[in-house]
Amino acid sequence: MEYLSLYDYLGKPAGNDLGKEVASAAINANIKLQTREITNPKYEGRVNLYPKDFLDFYFREPESIHQEDLPGTLNRVIGEDDLPF
Repeated sequence: MEYLSLYDYLGKPAGNDLGKEVASAAINANIKLQTREITNPKYEGRVNLYPKDFLDFYFREPESIHQEDLPGTLNRVIGEDDLPF
């Protein structure tokens, strides 16, 4: 399985806010993360690595998401008790 950092996947720095959002979504979906130590002129430290399939899912267009496509714990059927009305 191919693991990528957000920088590798996006081709640019993701920033702290997006990094936290992606990490949170991965943890909530029970996605196994890896880490890598990096050193460059702009950043030194550890970065999370995510399965490429998870990143493809996370960054796809919202209108292409179908309930049955959701990975792991995100795939939940909404019952009548979950409706807000």
